[in-house]
Amino acid sequence: MNDTSVGSRRTLALTERGEAGPGTRSDEVVIGISPAFGDFFTKTIVDIPHAEVLRELLAGIEEQGVHARVIRFRGGADLAVIAHAAAKLSGSGIAIGVLSRGTTMIHQKDLVRLSNLELFPQAPLMDLETFRKVGRNAARYAKGESPEPVPARNDFMARPRWQAKAALLHIKETEFVVPGAAPVELDARIRLADAG
Repeated sequence: MNDTSVGSRRTLALTERGEAGPGTRSDEVVIGISPAFGDFFTKTIVDIPHAEVLRELLAGIEEQGVHARVIRFRGGADLAVIAHAAAKLSGSGIAIGVLSRGTTMIHQKDLVRLSNLELFPQAPLMDLETFRKVGRNAARYAKGESPEPVPARNDFMARPRWQAKAALLHIKETEFVVPGAAPVELDARIRLADAG
């Protein structure tokens, strides 16, 4: 379901399970989240709830029969650094990095940090269907397949229209960076909130 209004009825609880170590499963994708994702920030730049973003990424991965782990990276707020570090902890060597504002990347541990498998730089254009496709493709890379890249929408007016808000969100996100902090594995629970 791609109705973002559903997100208002879902809750996301991220519980720390301890320092994240290297994965031991060859059939896993790590989702690396930025310092304030699902914590201080609860929605993307276009108000898609983080509970729904994570739900769709996980669903896309699980549809392919692949295991997922969620790891928070507090040591920085740079997408390439988060995604590459997550890929190095992934048993398959494949990871998805996602910032609080919604900018997303699929990375592979053997690539240089500033390279990647797929990049979705225009966070305002990310929707739930795209997040699900990102999860699906990451899982397919983890299985050794070569999927067609997820079609990236492009809007030349998105940058000027959203640049100021993106800059403010990034500045706020960096306030949660703890230099040298170890990545932390999370237990992610997404539930329907009580209607009452």
